[in-house]
Amino acid sequence: MTQLRYNAAALHDFAFALFSAAGLDPAHAAPVATYLLEADLMGHDTHGLALTPWYLQKLADGSMARTGQPDVVRDKGAAVAWRGNRVAGAFLAVAAVDLAVARARVYGTCTVAVGNAGHIGALAAYLHRATDHGMMVSIASSSPSAASVAPFGGVTGVFTPDPVAHGIPTPDGPILIDISASITTNNMAQRLTREGRTYAADWVLRADGTPSRDPADLTRGGTLLPTGGLDHGQKGYGMALHIEALTQGLAGIGRADALPGANSAITVQVCDPEAFGGTEAFLRQTGWLRDACLASTPRNPESPVRVPGQAALARKAKALSDGVPLYPSILPSLAEAAKAFGLALPQPIG
Repeated sequence: MTQLRYNAAALHDFAFALFSAAGLDPAHAAPVATYLLEADLMGHDTHGLALTPWYLQKLADGSMARTGQPDVVRDKGAAVAWRGNRVAGAFLAVAAVDLAVARARVYGTCTVAVGNAGHIGALAAYLHRATDHGMMVSIASSSPSAASVAPFGGVTGVFTPDPVAHGIPTPDGPILIDISASITTNNMAQRLTREGRTYAADWVLRADGTPSRDPADLTRGGTLLPTGGLDHGQKGYGMALHIEALTQGLAGIGRADALPGANSAITVQVCDPEAFGGTEAFLRQTGWLRDACLASTPRNPESPVRVPGQAALARKAKALSDGVPLYPSILPSLAEAAKAFGLALPQPIG
């Protein structure tokens, strides 16, 4: 399938206008547009503008608040808890990362836990807001209103993919890690199901406990396998337990409250290396580690070892210079939304 390319600024302006026209406060529409587009720039195209129809639906049914601010539950300086009040996840994530960076300069570290938030999107898209300041950052997210991943050894869904992203500064650009407690994501499963495609391996567990590579089995009571699969799924299971506690537990609201509608929990942790062993010493260690990984003899000589985030940053640079490639199924949904709100769809540049 051919991927048409679009000017990044034009896509951002369109997304901002679209969400604003749908009733989202412009102060919230701006980060939503920015970080959905950032996901596409980095190549995370199931978590970018592909989410636009779903976001519009959540605005229409009230699952995502059109405006508002989080309520402060606790503020201990280096430990903060907010109630998100279904405010757009991008708005809350930006505020949480920026606060954590500012507080880490004072306390050395800061953790901000946000409960009952709107959907946040691709976690890796937000990491630069901390790494650009020389800070190490972790962002974790879970969705208490969904249960598409079963605990290891079970077939009943309890968790969501529960992603976590880490940004690690080095002397030569950041390492950007974005992983999840499940082998794959719900968004990818939905895309493959729409297109009648299957996974490359058995990443789904049917309701009867047999493995499957058909994502459509999720609509028949199946679940996504935890990271590690049938062999070592206890690893993803443990990761999910930690992320659920780190997000919903620290925020003080989540699955135990049976919250209605779509909602998320987000926890941001930032560390200032200067407050620990010192920034220079930190970068000496992370730089050595990065270089050692890149120098590792590749299993396939034609595929050199990379560090996480290296390919995403290269894709972003190319997209900014040559245009953003949109996955073919994204354009029809954007065209439909543009028509509904009387907006002009950006034209491809090549």
